[in-house]
Amino acid sequence: MASKSIKLYGYKKCSTCRKAEKALQALDIDYNYIDITERPPSASSLKKWAKSSGIEPKKLFNTSGVQYRELNIKAQLPDMSAQEMFALLASNGRLIKRPIVTDGEGATVGFKEAEFVAHWQ
Repeated sequence: MASKSIKLYGYKKCSTCRKAEKALQALDIDYNYIDITERPPSASSLKKWAKSSGIEPKKLFNTSGVQYRELNIKAQLPDMSAQEMFALLASNGRLIKRPIVTDGEGATVGFKEAEFVAHWQ
């Protein structure tokens, strides 16, 4: 049986993304690295991954990012629909919490080593 194609959406300057890469390598998992700032995932992909991983849309935002603060996203979120959140995230990869690792069905967002390894091993 062929293994699923794993994609890691990350940012090379992000230390958390590097930790996720090392974890995948330690698990001997092949993956495709996609720069989330150059090729952010689509709104429909984000919606699918949020649903499959049980994450509410607002938890997909990179709350520690410069653009999150500069654009004052925190103040806008209470008035945004889930659809608007997914569209905003898809329009700017720097707003997305990273790394996102997906096999096309399930996904992990962010990196908590124990949970990450348990999901992907």
